[in-house]
Amino acid sequence: MQSDRPIFVVGCPRSGTTMLQLMLHSHPRIAVPPETRFLVPAYFSRRAYGDMRLADNRRRLATWIAEGRNTKFRELGLDSGEFVHAAMLGPGSFGSVIGMVFKCYAERFGKPRWGDKRPSYYRHVEMLMRMFPDAQFVHLVRDGRDCVASLKEMPWYKPDTFHAAANWAEAIDFGRRHARKLPEDSFYQLRYEDLTADPETELKKLCAFIGEEYDPAMCEPRHIAEMAVPKHKVWHSNTHGEVTTAHAGKWVDKLEPWEISLCEEVLGERLSSLGYELTGAPRADRDHVAAFKSAVSKRRTARARKYNRDRLTRLREPGPIAALLTDGQRMLAGLPRQRSGELLPR
Repeated sequence: MQSDRPIFVVGCPRSGTTMLQLMLHSHPRIAVPPETRFLVPAYFSRRAYGDMRLADNRRRLATWIAEGRNTKFRELGLDSGEFVHAAMLGPGSFGSVIGMVFKCYAERFGKPRWGDKRPSYYRHVEMLMRMFPDAQFVHLVRDGRDCVASLKEMPWYKPDTFHAAANWAEAIDFGRRHARKLPEDSFYQLRYEDLTADPETELKKLCAFIGEEYDPAMCEPRHIAEMAVPKHKVWHSNTHGEVTTAHAGKWVDKLEPWEISLCEEVLGERLSSLGYELTGAPRADRDHVAAFKSAVSKRRTARARKYNRDRLTRLREPGPIAALLTDGQRMLAGLPRQRSGELLPR
């Protein structure tokens, strides 16, 4: 039986997750859209929408997704009215309304399976598992020095070098945690450098993990980049060319000496454990290390504050959370597999 499990691509920003998204989207059975901005804020605001077993509440949530200013729904090429109607007819759970967006996106391309990509999802794996308990996660790792160097150049990234390094460290630490806690068939990690050096080999291994046959089109993501990457995202221009190793190791020229020292001191153990060689740069300035630790602390505090508020929400959950859109989700809920042509439960 072919899998219909959702696939989530995660990792530190500028790790190559857009390239991997396009590789997966190039598969004849999988559709992975450009980044959206509705899943996380909707989850943390779910009490405002009430019990999703009520069709009117499903309509309100779906309408916000389709018409909200910052949800990026318009970039999916879907008809908002058709999506809202599908959400109202779909299963009565929060995850089902959210997942219906991606299901509709996959149907737009005639594909039976969907995924989603957003780097920051590495912080929200537990949340995603609540909504999609059969989900599979693919964590893409890149040399932290390259991530820091690339983040510095992004027009949308306002924090400094210290926060960029803290971001990468956080992504790696969460990846380690997920590797320990999640089942082997739910979490997979690969390196950007290996993927670009030998895409066929790495994609065959990835396909074995997600339960799909490898397709050669996955090695040529540039063919769909024109259609699948929004034109205003000029920072993804590299996705329109061949898969190449040319972008690996650019940190050597793009980072200042003090930044290299900082990265190798505060990220060194993580870099080495992932197979990245250190240069033996001089020790970082104490003030720089302190600034990095401050950035780590601020990120941890902000994360804890949000999670603690969510724990209170869980004590008075407004309705069912888990989606009922795939065979695996229905099985975990104790429901029979959906037969062809059968209406989804409400």
